[in-house]
Amino acid sequence: MSFVNPNPDLTDSYKKFINEHIIPIELDVLNHGFRKSLPKLQAMRNLAKEQGLFAPHLSKEEGGLGLNLFEFAFISEELGRSPIGHYVFNCQAPDIGNMELMHQFASDALKSTYLTPLQKGEIRSCFAMTEPENPGSNPVHLSTLAIRDGDHFVINGHKWFTSSADGAHFTIVMAVTDPHNPNPYQRASMILVPLDNQGFELVRNIPIMGDAGEDYMSHGEVKFNNCRVPIENLIGNEGEGFALAQERLGPGRIHHCMRWIGICERAFQMMCERAIYRELNPGKPLAGQQTIQNWIAESYASIKASRLMVLDTAMKIQELGAKSAKEDISTIKFYVSNVLMEVLDRAIQVHGALGISDDTVLSFWYRHERGARIYDGPDEVHKSVLARRILKNVGEQMKSH
Repeated sequence: MSFVNPNPDLTDSYKKFINEHIIPIELDVLNHGFRKSLPKLQAMRNLAKEQGLFAPHLSKEEGGLGLNLFEFAFISEELGRSPIGHYVFNCQAPDIGNMELMHQFASDALKSTYLTPLQKGEIRSCFAMTEPENPGSNPVHLSTLAIRDGDHFVINGHKWFTSSADGAHFTIVMAVTDPHNPNPYQRASMILVPLDNQGFELVRNIPIMGDAGEDYMSHGEVKFNNCRVPIENLIGNEGEGFALAQERLGPGRIHHCMRWIGICERAFQMMCERAIYRELNPGKPLAGQQTIQNWIAESYASIKASRLMVLDTAMKIQELGAKSAKEDISTIKFYVSNVLMEVLDRAIQVHGALGISDDTVLSFWYRHERGARIYDGPDEVHKSVLARRILKNVGEQMKSH
């Protein structure tokens, strides 16, 4: 199996765009806020469209480049080198996951009203699944209810970490529609809710390590208070919420992991440059210290290993489906998230006091990406799933001998 980039020239075009247009404005966006920076960001989006680089994950008929999951993985890594990279090209979470979900399972009417403008970058969306009262690592446990009332669902519930709820046009909410179903995996459904609905409430943007964030960088706490939506707003079939969540999370973890690798690459480059020009004493740069050299070598190896693991998983998902790659998906989730935090920590340490300031992007990433080891299932859950599967296979092999 070859992991050679099938579109190196295209990847170089994204790299050039990131270096020339996005990195120069990223700190200004982070320090002044998303809303104040909208004119700059929209200008970047327009330029991306002019250069034929917008929405690489979409089909050509939908205005994208028609890249498959494996091809897009290389692009996602490049975009990950800046906190605003994926947004500029309209493939940021949670929008990209909602696009994929709706493309496969939404009705033609929902696609026309919500998916098409989302794909064009005219609106934004969010995804409401995690609840403060229940363990987010197991989406079977949900308290939010969607009860049929004639030709409508009436939704009541409390969600949080509904990322990008602030400024979104709609959400896809996971709610229990059949609470008495003997199969807990068939109790919930996914329903699209326009956020101008009077039953929807954005309670607050949750502060993340002191940073409340805003708009697409926010994590909203939201409530559904007798929120009425038509039955036609159902995504897929009733009772398929858990299955659709799994469909959404498989490719989603590829997107996340390749973005994390992009962050690692940028932090690694910054760490190396800092080590070269920063001197402990005249004529003695940090790069001459064995500890720094070890960090550089170990980070290089970990990043390369991560990339190969994720590309292997992307290829398996593409060829065999997410279900066939469950163990691989769990593996990359906990492995790459740990590499991410390790590389960021080393880069910050090499930068010294500068590293914990907001004069570089390192402190932003350290705050916002610590959640990588928690969301989409905490590391411990993925490790347990993987270990049980390995032990089961070994046990079966022992019985057969």
